[in-house]
Formats: sequence, structure tokens, C-alpha cells
Amino acid sequence: MLCGYWRRCRRLPEEPPVPAQVSAPLTLQPSPASPDGGTKRPGLRALKKMGLTEDEDVRAMLRGSRLCKIRSRTWHEERLYRLQEDGLSVWFQRRIPHAPSQHIFFVQHIEAVREGHQSEGLRRYGGAFAPACCLTISFKGRRKNLDLAAPTAEEAQRWVRGLAKLRARLDAMSQRERLDHWIYSYLHRADSNQDSKMSFKEIKSLLRMVNVDMNDMYAYRLFKECDHSNNERLEGAEIEEFLRRLLKRPELEEIFSRYSGEDCVLSAPELLEFLEDQGEDGATLARAQQLIQTYELNETAKKHELMTLDGFMMYLLSPEGAALDTAHTCVFQDMGQPLAHYFISSSHNTYLTDSQIGGLSSTEAYVRAFAQGCRCVELDCWEGPGGEPIIYHGHTLTSKILFRDVIQAVRDHAFVLSPYPVILSLENHCGLEQQAAMARHLRTILGDMLVMQALDSQNPEELPSPEKLKGRVLVKGKKLPAAHMEDCRILSDREEEEEEGEEASEVAEQRRKAKQISPELSALAVYCWATRLRTLNPGPGPPQPYQVSSLSERKAKKFIREAGNSFVRHNARQLTRVYPLGLRMNSANYNPQEMWNSGCQLVALNFQTPGYEMDLNEGRFLINGRCGYVLKPACLRQPDTTFDPECPGPPRTTLTVQVLTAQQLPKLNAEKPSSIVDPLVRVEIHGVPADCARKETSYVLNNGFNPHWGQILQFQLRAPELVLVRFVVEDYDTTSPNDFVGQFTLPLNSLKQGYRHIHLLSKDGASLSPATLFVHIRIQRS
Repeated sequence: MLCGYWRRCRRLPEEPPVPAQVSAPLTLQPSPASPDGGTKRPGLRALKKMGLTEDEDVRAMLRGSRLCKIRSRTWHEERLYRLQEDGLSVWFQRRIPHAPSQHIFFVQHIEAVREGHQSEGLRRYGGAFAPACCLTISFKGRRKNLDLAAPTAEEAQRWVRGLAKLRARLDAMSQRERLDHWIYSYLHRADSNQDSKMSFKEIKSLLRMVNVDMNDMYAYRLFKECDHSNNERLEGAEIEEFLRRLLKRPELEEIFSRYSGEDCVLSAPELLEFLEDQGEDGATLARAQQLIQTYELNETAKKHELMTLDGFMMYLLSPEGAALDTAHTCVFQDMGQPLAHYFISSSHNTYLTDSQIGGLSSTEAYVRAFAQGCRCVELDCWEGPGGEPIIYHGHTLTSKILFRDVIQAVRDHAFVLSPYPVILSLENHCGLEQQAAMARHLRTILGDMLVMQALDSQNPEELPSPEKLKGRVLVKGKKLPAAHMEDCRILSDREEEEEEGEEASEVAEQRRKAKQISPELSALAVYCWATRLRTLNPGPGPPQPYQVSSLSERKAKKFIREAGNSFVRHNARQLTRVYPLGLRMNSANYNPQEMWNSGCQLVALNFQTPGYEMDLNEGRFLINGRCGYVLKPACLRQPDTTFDPECPGPPRTTLTVQVLTAQQLPKLNAEKPSSIVDPLVRVEIHGVPADCARKETSYVLNNGFNPHWGQILQFQLRAPELVLVRFVVEDYDTTSPNDFVGQFTLPLNSLKQGYRHIHLLSKDGASLSPATLFVHIRIQRS
């Protein structure tokens, strides 16, 4: 690690070795006492590495700003916000003191920064503040937006620009740079008296902070070996040496030496041998030379086409060394097939931020869903005052929002992340007059985005493709028969889909029979006609690809169980939407994998509810540029397919996972220094029922910093094209359920073989960098 390995390398022609420039020495620098109530503020070294110390916007953020936080019409509170000198976090005042970790937010957790009155909160409550002075910081996961007003427009702009620069720099940082920042921030927290020296007590505190409970005798021996001045303090190069020893990766050293031999550097041919053993596609000598030029940090080694251990580690920690195939992170699939041939990321009760009984409804929930790649959102439409339709979960205590505000959010945010079509799934409870108002808002707000008639070249027996519908919005709703449309007659809606959660209600049944469909709204259902699925057998007439059936999870499972192949064939022709049972009062989710196994495209989940179900959804749509559309396997697209998820045939693939080590796992109880995780790793297979399995390692006692397992987990798979692999790390507990630490989920077909790092995510899907798993993957196909 660092420069030590280079000293043992082969001598290069006519030039002395140059130390690898992985990072500057991790030394402490004195800094003035912080005026923000005792929070330790490290020196500027971290920001220097980010190249932002001279940036005027960042310097202003370091000085801090008094910004007004806006929560309601009457709740406006001025607070000091200041960028910390790690460049990765923002400290803020709180009126009531909380734990230190609750006085900061992290740049890496920011989803977006919006200028002006571009959030629901500021549109409602920011009228007293000029739009030019306002900004909104939205976060990944369930954390609420931060609506702020600055004293001047220039100060607001400094924060908007500064945060954009910090986020861009953070995205560009290598995993090794993230680790550097991570350990550096803990060094300053552990330096209790801020004297830039580390006593053994402070070193022990540092070890607990980074999640390792090291034996005192071993820790002291390591401390003394680095204390060359023999003064019971580590400083400067001594701290660097201690960290170098602490951060050693013996498993990487062993792999590296296996290919490099005694001279401790990899030549391009030796690196090529490693790539071939990894099973890398396109492993050539030119590719090996390119990797050396990209990841080797020692200029002398790079000049002679050699890779040091530091460069090797940089490569394995990069996206190219990760478990996810980088070729699958952009749109790589055929986007020219009919809509029914794709899994489509879909949300249920999209307007809710919490439970469906008394939760808050918000347009921000739509914005967050789109930021997660969602392409089908739900709008529960009810009669509102003043002739304006509203959206909320009917007959509950959820709050209400205007239909037109939701459509404006669709217009402004639907295509920020993905250019592919968005489907608005209307659950319509409005009378004719407000249905006409809905149609008017859709046409006037969305304009050319809205599909109002069939495409000119459309094949009437086939749905259009995502490619043809780029940037367009489709309405899923009830459709009047053509005869009734022509003479503008109204038809009672007797074919309406099952009302979600109201199937057993006689009142709801009467309401359904009495409900009528407005011609204006019916005309907007061009490609997605909501119909009840009565039978899986196609009728005698021509195919009806425009019909979309909505099924509760219970009814979908019944079809899967009783008529698996017929359901698969049905879903090869037309769209099916599946939604959670209404009995899930806390907005819990069902397992979406069961529905994908049968080719259901619109598998709608409560995006506001984290859990393994949403992890699977994130994993399914992680690939193909996160565009929200994933091409279904061929066995689910063929109209005459014989595939049945209940009877998939014999095993065709063997997946072998050797769980080697983990690195820098997060501390679950940051406020309790003595709390150290006892990690174990579980590998879960989600696919057809015969493939579903889970196996786990033993746990490692008191070490979340660099635990080692070396255990092999093996799985036999019958339908690998449908498999999702979920890697989970938990904190083992003998007396209660294990605590979740982190996870990462991806399709088996996007999982790369060989030695790979898995970059863990939190329960809300945010990065836990620099936390990783190091595994070896082998996939054998028969």
C-alpha cells in the first residue's frame, strides 16, 4: 500500500523509482477552534485534493451563511449552514441540540439542488421570499426536502453553484480518494485535543470509530512500531505508517504476487493473464496497456507499462473492477420492440410519502419516483372543491394535492433522468365535469408531450416501442367504444378494473356501476386502455394490444399458480399492471420477482417504503442506463412460448460466490463508541421459485473495518435470465434479529466474473462509500 511496495519493485532502466502518488501523507494540521459549538473542523487538505480551495463559491460556503429554513407559512427559522472542510458534509445549527451526527448532511446524499420556487414547499410557503433567493436541496431516500431562502440572490447562487461543483467532484473521485477522505475525517474526530498528534488513547478511539475492536496488546504493539520518536505520540509520517499498516489488504497482495512474481510489478502481459483468468470480455494486450495508463499512479511505472500494487488496487476498486458490468450501465438493449416486451419501473400510490392511511400526499413524491427511474406513476383522482380534481388515497386521512400540480411535476421532471415514455395510470373517481377538467389540464400542461392520437406508422396489431415514444406521456384510463365516441354519448363504466383495496365493498361496487366516462378523457387513452382481465385465452377477434389489465397481487399469483404459461403468453402480447393489496395499511410491498417471472411489465410498488422488495426493483432497473425499461428475456416475449415459471426445467447454470473480505463497513450506532458490528454476508437468489435460495457466511466478531471470511456459497439455477443476485451484510445478534448494514442487488446477466468489489448501498439506496465487499464470482453455464 502507498509507496512501500514500489521500493521492492524491479529497477527501471536509467531512472530511479518514484514513490507512487496515491495520496499525500495523511497528517493532521492544526486548525482554529470552531465557532459552531465545538464541532472539530479539519484543515483544508481534503479540499485541496479536490482542487476547490480557490473556488469563490466553495470559500463562501466554508465561511457559512445564515439561511432561512422554510417549513410552513408560519415556520421560518434562520440557521447557520457551513460547509465542512472535508468538502463532503454541511454542518447546520439546530435550536435544540442533538447528537453530532444529526447536525450535518452529506453531499453524497443529495439527489438534486433546485433554484427558485421549484418545490412543493416553496410554492406553498415561500411567497414572502423572492424566487431568486430560494433554493431546495432534495435528498436520496426518505429524508425531507430542505427549502431555504438566502439574504441575497447572489448568496443563494453561491450555494447552488458550490454544491453542484462539490457533487461533480465527488462523482469523479476514485474509491481510493473516497477512502482517503473517509479516514482523514475520522483522524480529526479522534484527535480530541487538536494537537495534530495521536496518543494511544486517541488511536484506540480512532479504531472504534472505524468499526474495529482491536486487542489492546496488538494495537499497542502496532502503535509502538510506528512511534519512531518514542514519545508515546504519533505525528506526521508516523501516522501515515500506522494507517498504511491498518489499511493493508493481504488478500489483494496475495493475488497481485501470484501474477507479478518476485519483482512486485505487473507487466502488460502479466496483467493480460489476470484479465483472461477473470473472464474479461475483450481481454487483449492493448486493453492491459490501457488499464495501466488509466489506473497506475506512478509515472515511472506507467512510462514502462508496469502496474504497481497501488495501481492494481485502484483498478479493482474502480467501476471497471466492480461486480456490475460497466457495459450495462448505459442503454445497451434494443429499445425498438413493442412496450409489452419490457419490464417497466412502476410506482403504486405514487403521491404518498408515507402510509396509505394517514400519510402525506406530495408532488415531491412524483419527483423522487422519476429520480429513481420510475416510468409508470399512479394518480388517484377524486372530486375536489372549485371544480378542480384532487389526488389522495380515498376514504383515508391522507392529505390532498391538486391534479394540475401533479401534471406540472410530470412536465417538469418526468424526463430529467430518462428520455423514455412515462405512463400515467389514472384511478378515476371523478364525475364527468371534473373528468373533462382532468383532460383539459393534461392537454394544456403537457402539450406536445402528451400522446393524443396513434402514431402515423403504427401497426394496429402491435404497441409502439419505447424508442418511438421518447419524451412522450401516455394516459392509462378507460376507453369508450368507438361508436359512443363518435356521437359523444356517455357509457357507464362497467368494465372498470378492480378498485385497489375495495374489491369486497358493495358500496364500491355500486359506485363503479354508477360511474361514467367522459369522452374528453377517454380520447386520451390512446395506447393504454384499462380493462378487466376476465380470461387468459385470447378471443376470436384480432389481438387487442392496447388493452391494459390491472390485477391485485392476489389475483396475479392465482394466474401464475393455475395457468403459468397462459399468463406468460398473455403478457407477451399486452401490458399487465400488478398492485399491492389494499390490506397493506402501512404501504408494505410484495415480492415483485414473482410477477416478473410471468412477464408482467408494470409491477407497481410503494416507492416510499424501503425494504428488500424495493432493493429488487432497484436491482432490476439498475441496468440499461437506469432508463426504467429493461427488455424481457426471449422466453417471455415469444407469443407461442412454452415457458412456465412454475416448471422451468433442469438446472442450466452454476453460480459460485467466494466471499473474501469486506472493507470499511458503516458503524450502525455512531453515537456509541463501543458498538462494533459483527458482520456476516448473505447471498440471496431471486428468480423462479425453483431458483430462490439464500446462503450466508459465519459472522466475524467485532470487526466492521476489514473482516475476512474466505467462504464459498454455491447455487444451481434453472432460469438464470430472470435471476437477481442480492448481496446483504448484516450485524449478527444472538438475541434479536440481525441489523441491516448494507446491500447491493443486480441481475445475474450483469454480474461480472472473477475478483470483484461490490459497492454497498444503504436501506434507502444511498451509497455507503467507501464500504465494499470483495468477492470472487464464477458462473458456469451448461
